[in-house]
Amino acid sequence: MFMKKCIINLIIPLLVGGIVSLIMMPFMDYNELTLPFLAPPAILFPIAWTILYILMGISAYIVCLNNNDKVPLIYYVQLGVNALWSIIFFVFKLRFLAFIWIILLIILVIKMIKEFKDINKIAAYLQILYLLWIIFAAYLNLEIYILN
Repeated sequence: MFMKKCIINLIIPLLVGGIVSLIMMPFMDYNELTLPFLAPPAILFPIAWTILYILMGISAYIVCLNNNDKVPLIYYVQLGVNALWSIIFFVFKLRFLAFIWIILLIILVIKMIKEFKDINKIAAYLQILYLLWIIFAAYLNLEIYILN
């Protein structure tokens, strides 16, 4: 049972990301927007997010193994906030609300990294790339809001 729960934590972020991708795919308008100078090509996003979700899952797995079969609640909260950002931005096209939402996500991810660090430093360090990516995404979000 212990190992099964940890393996489930490894898979959860990929499932969440996949479900969100299916929901937002019909509403995707990234290439139709006026994009900021540093905007990457659209093809980069599914590659980057797949890597980030894998790192998230590995991190949660490590925490689960080192924390009596438990992952802190902040992990699931930030994952839910992450999922809702895509829906707010792409499905509802509420770009400014999405910007506020991603600031919340950044705060939650910082808190998660701190909590993970208390359990296992490697699990925390695996989240640094995720934090940097969503900071960059916040920049893109704000610039897209301003330009469009």
